Amino acid sequence: MRQRQIVSLGVLAAIVAVAGPAAPAMAQDGPRTAWGAPDLQGVWDFRTITPLQRPERYGDREFLTQEEAATLEQGAVDRDQRLLLAEARRTEAGGSVGAYNNFWMDRGTRTIETRRTSLIVDPPNGRMPEMSEAGQARAAARREHRAEHPADSWLDRSTFDRCILGFNTGPPMTPGGYNQNMQVFQTEDAVVILNEMVHDSRIIPIDGAPRTGIESWTGESRGRWEGDTLVIETDNFTDKTRWRGSSPNMTLVERLTRQDDDTLVYTFTVTDPDTWTQPWTAEIPMRRGEQPLYEYACHEGNYSMEGILSGARADERAEQ
Repeated sequence: MRQRQIVSLGVLAAIVAVAGPAAPAMAQDGPRTAWGAPDLQGVWDFRTITPLQRPERYGDREFLTQEEAATLEQGAVDRDQRLLLAEARRTEAGGSVGAYNNFWMDRGTRTIETRRTSLIVDPPNGRMPEMSEAGQARAAARREHRAEHPADSWLDRSTFDRCILGFNTGPPMTPGGYNQNMQVFQTEDAVVILNEMVHDSRIIPIDGAPRTGIESWTGESRGRWEGDTLVIETDNFTDKTRWRGSSPNMTLVERLTRQDDDTLVYTFTVTDPDTWTQPWTAEIPMRRGEQPLYEYACHEGNYSMEGILSGARADERAEQ
């Protein structure tokens, strides 16, 4: 994790002055690899203050005005400066220890350039669809289990607590918190997506290799080119992952298109009738990163599991 440079108000004003509400056209003659494929390689930054779902206060509005975007961006800058300079405070035994201080956070200070009010572009209301009856039943069962068994064992904790998956890496990838960077590597036969969060690599064959049907934490992906767009189709998820409450039957279609030298447009569509009443799609313009990825060694010095489980056992003894 690392603190990146805070954007000044003057830079923000210049950015929003040139940003427009219409999505830019996709480049047809972008960079190419030595073997002629579209070159998607590089480090790509997907932090943004644009939320995944459209806030209800915007109603049916798809886009922010320049003034609204500038206000939100300056608010994010002010927030970061205020929290970064805030004095440390003590916590009381048994109380909430809070989260990391703001030095470690990297939530972004900019809306996406199209000024959309949400990253979700379909449904048109910019929000996730209603959960299906099966999805609601599973969510209720999980809430009930967590209330009764929050830490019987490590299996009751999330994949984030256990350093198995990053909370923003999915798939699909969505902004959140920090380490919001990924790197793309290409060969003629495969594409690799390396996420900074938990330092996880997805190796995606693009040579027509058959699927194995084997479940995994990140599903089983196969890719293909549609013009200048890399299309990645993923299924065979495990029920241990439950991305945003999804089922193992979720299918995911991701699209990566090099828009220009500094922009990689990432679009994903989630289809899971066992969880949502209809498919839904989000679009995230990723910006070329100026720094390399650093290893996120989640297990090094990670005392969370030991602390969580030890605390739960102490609570049980106190109740006896």
